[in-house]
Amino acid sequence: MKSKTLYFFLFIIASIAVSCNQKAKNEADKTLTGDSLNIIYAKGFNVFYYPDYKEVVVYSPWVKGSIYAKYYLVDNTLVKIPTDGEKVIVPIKTIAATSVTHFEFLKLLGEINSINAVCSPKIIYNQEINKRFAEGKITDLGDAFNINVEKTLQLKPEAVMMSGYNQNDPYAQRVSQAGIPVVFNNEWMENSLLARAEWIKFVAAFYNKEQMADTIFAGIAQRYNDIKEKAQNVAEKPKIMAGSNFRGTWYVPSGKNFMGQLFKDAGADYFYANDTTAGSIPLNVETVVKNFSNTDYWLNCNFQSISELLNSDSKHSLFKPIKTGQVYNFNKRLLPSTANDFWESAVAHPDLLLSDVISILHPELLPGYETVYAEKLK
Repeated sequence: MKSKTLYFFLFIIASIAVSCNQKAKNEADKTLTGDSLNIIYAKGFNVFYYPDYKEVVVYSPWVKGSIYAKYYLVDNTLVKIPTDGEKVIVPIKTIAATSVTHFEFLKLLGEINSINAVCSPKIIYNQEINKRFAEGKITDLGDAFNINVEKTLQLKPEAVMMSGYNQNDPYAQRVSQAGIPVVFNNEWMENSLLARAEWIKFVAAFYNKEQMADTIFAGIAQRYNDIKEKAQNVAEKPKIMAGSNFRGTWYVPSGKNFMGQLFKDAGADYFYANDTTAGSIPLNVETVVKNFSNTDYWLNCNFQSISELLNSDSKHSLFKPIKTGQVYNFNKRLLPSTANDFWESAVAHPDLLLSDVISILHPELLPGYETVYAEKLK
C-alpha cells in the first residue's frame, strides 16, 4: 500500500503541472544545432554553446521567464565561467539518479552504468539497475523526498539528478555547498508527452551526447506523430474517464496536462479536454459520477482487478466501463515489489504509450498490436 500511495503521489506531482567544451572538439554538434540546442517541444530547459563551455538553463515551471537553475559545462576545472551558475565537469562519469524517470534516458544514451546511487530501490523496474544494486555497486540514498545527505557526501557522485519541487531545497543546498552539482530535471512539469521525452537532450548535455540524443528523439517524435495522425480522423471518438478515487478525492487530468494531451492525440472524447487548469483537477466522487458515469472506457485506473476496484468503493459500480469490462490500468509491467515500468520508461517512450491507448480506443487502427504498459482489469 505504501508503494501504491507513493506512485499515486508521483502521479499528482507529475500532473500538476549540449556538447561544446571546446569548439573544435564538438564541431559536429555545433553544426547540428547552431549556437543553441535544437529544442522542439520542451519549454523547461535550453542549452547554449560558447567556445569554452556550454550553458544549460533550467527555467522555472512556476514563474514564467524566471530561471530555476543554470549550469556551465566544461571539460576541465581551469575554464573560467560566469558567476551566475554552477560549474560541472563533463562528461560526468558517476551520477546519483533520484527519480525512476531518469533511468530510461540514461539507458537510451548508453550511460546506465554511470548510476551509482538511487532512491527507493524497491520501486525500480530496470533489471540492470536492480542487479547492480544487489551487487553493492549502487547506493540507496533513501526516500526521494528526504534524501540522505551524509550518504551522498560520502559517495561523492559527480552529479546528483533530482526533480525540482522546492527552490530552497535544503538537501540540494547542502550537497551543492559540498561541491557536488545538483542537476534539476523537471521533465514532469511539461504539458505534453513529447516535451517530457525531449528532456533526453538535457540529460545528454552532461555526457556530451547531444547529437546521439537528437537522433534518438527524432525517431521517437516521428513515430509518435505518425501514430497520432492515424487517430485524428476517426469517425467516432469514444468517451473516456481516467484516474481513481484516492481517499475521497478523484484526481483527473486537465486538457492542458500531458495525460489530457495523450487522450486528445489518441482520438478520445474527454470531458475536461478544454479545461486549462495547470495540472490535475480534484473532484469529489459525486461530480465524477455525474460527468463520467456513461463513458465507454476507463483508463489509468490504479487497481489490479475489477473486484479490488469494487471493494475499494461500491460507487465504482455506477460507471459504465465496469459493466462492459472496459477498464484499463498502466500496470502491465509490474514487478512483485510493486515497481511499475510505466513510471520509469514510459516518459522516454511516448510513442509506445500513445499506441497503447489508440489500440484500446481504436483497435482497427493498430491490428495485432500488443500493449506495452496498458492492461485490461479482469
